[in-house]
Amino acid sequence: MLPFFVLFTVCTLIPIGNAVYLSLYREERSGLGFGGVERVFAGLGNYASALEDSAFRDGFLNLALYCLLYIPLMTGFSLLLALLLDSALARAKRFFQLALFLPHAVPGIIAALIWMYLYTPGVSPVIGALDAAGLQADVLGAPVPAVVNIALWEWTGYNLIIFFAALQAIPREVLEASVVDGAGPLRTALSIKVPLIRPSLAMVGLFTVIGSLQLFTEPMILHGAAPGVVTTWTPNMYAYTAAFERNDYGLAAAASVLLALAAAALSFLVTRFSGGRSTEAKGTEA
Repeated sequence: MLPFFVLFTVCTLIPIGNAVYLSLYREERSGLGFGGVERVFAGLGNYASALEDSAFRDGFLNLALYCLLYIPLMTGFSLLLALLLDSALARAKRFFQLALFLPHAVPGIIAALIWMYLYTPGVSPVIGALDAAGLQADVLGAPVPAVVNIALWEWTGYNLIIFFAALQAIPREVLEASVVDGAGPLRTALSIKVPLIRPSLAMVGLFTVIGSLQLFTEPMILHGAAPGVVTTWTPNMYAYTAAFERNDYGLAAAASVLLALAAAALSFLVTRFSGGRSTEAKGTEA
């Protein structure tokens, strides 16, 4: 296990420690900028500045709206497709697995560029067709659904494979027993299959929460064309802007640490909730 701990220390623990260190300092210029730059201990000043900035707080609000739409839609759609592929009536399962997984193989930047082309009026053939039919479609005027749509296209197939693999691991005798007891396909799916793959649902939920908090690529690509997407639209974009446009690395590090704490807290809640539900379910079965 030594190689893992070495890589974990170099690639995770040291960068986190460096970010915490940077967040405690700020750079001050003296002599109207001609006296050089001095690093001054700021304590929690950078954290207070980030929390007091409405742009940083609005980024979390945008993430909350994004999660409210994206997580239920992605989880429900992936689970539905996995259940359909796992049904006895499904044909060409390998083909549909590959076809549905292919969008995830497209890099996020390329996917965002493709969708920006499809969203842009005057360029997109889809928007042009809707306009010709008399349907005014201002997709970029509502950035949250636009970003959710891109994420759904990218990640539904990935989570579908996770759910399908879990469904394939269910003992066949359990499903045969449900058929003998008179359960139809819908009752079997809802009462037998879904409860048995609850650990996979919890894992997908955990990874989705963490990934949602790290949202960056899609809105960063869209912000040039979408009026509602600014360079501080998400906390990640706020930290990026603070570091590379304002050269305020202390503020950027503080925003990153706050985002990491939020991700850790939400991950703990998701893990605790899913663990509690699993324990309760086992106790009921016993």
